[in-house]
Amino acid sequence: MAASRLGRIVTVFLVLSLASVFASAAKAQVEESASWAIETGGAYRVTPNVTYVTANQWEGKLDLYVPRKGEGPHPTLIHFHGGAHVRGSKESSVLALLPYLEMGWAVVNVAYRLGPVAHAPAAVEDCLCAARWGIEHAEDYGLDPSRIVTTGTSAGSHLALTTAMVPSSAGLDRQCPGAPIEVAAVVNWYGLTDVLERLEGPHSRPGTVQWFGSNPDRTELATFLSPLTYVRAGVPPVITIHGDADPRIPHTQAVRLHEGLDRVGVPNQLVTIPGGGHGGFPQDEMVRSHAAIRAFLAKHVMKSASSSQ
Repeated sequence: MAASRLGRIVTVFLVLSLASVFASAAKAQVEESASWAIETGGAYRVTPNVTYVTANQWEGKLDLYVPRKGEGPHPTLIHFHGGAHVRGSKESSVLALLPYLEMGWAVVNVAYRLGPVAHAPAAVEDCLCAARWGIEHAEDYGLDPSRIVTTGTSAGSHLALTTAMVPSSAGLDRQCPGAPIEVAAVVNWYGLTDVLERLEGPHSRPGTVQWFGSNPDRTELATFLSPLTYVRAGVPPVITIHGDADPRIPHTQAVRLHEGLDRVGVPNQLVTIPGGGHGGFPQDEMVRSHAAIRAFLAKHVMKSASSSQ
């Protein structure tokens, strides 16, 4: 009887001890997260609404987030928001920048002309100008022009891909002439790689149709603006994250980009989210995706930059 009672006491003691350990661990994690959030608030210099281009009386604006400490120049992420090229804003996607701020990167968050303001290819032209602005003003803001990575979600990743892959010979950068635009890598979140497939046929979407308007050459223009058109040796490495049940941009577009880059020997990786739709992935899949992104950038951006110095 006494032994049984002693056993119950020991059990209760162990349970309470474990609960205390777990509570302490949880508190430590919360304190660590809170500490990071507080430190980040003062660790970055934010410069909002810098004009990078003026087109048809429209001013293209971008926001800069640059670390206050640490030796520059800093690896830099250029981010383009999503929204089917017809909606969205740079402000709406600020929280998507947090993983890169936590890495200590500089971030350039870009607004571009949407469909209601200007039809295709205006958005592509603007994003090329934003990248060129970042390169030309790198020294002013502590950015590293040799470690520029473009990203976005959906339409934003389409623009990240075109910014990195479209050559100057295409003439889409004529509104902001200058030195060649060189991007170190692309982080492609379920981006549009075949624009024509979204413009015509069973996968056509209203946003893309609106973006092109009534342009009589829209079929040719859609091909001209498709990242798949520019797959060739020498384009930057690309990591793609895409759900295999995406109802808006078929997963096959990610597969075609992956296979095309493989054929020409461009380093790339496809991270498929099982059952994933058009974004909104489960937390564990987001953690897995960002871990893959970090490893990819460490290999193809950070390591290559350090080896070239």
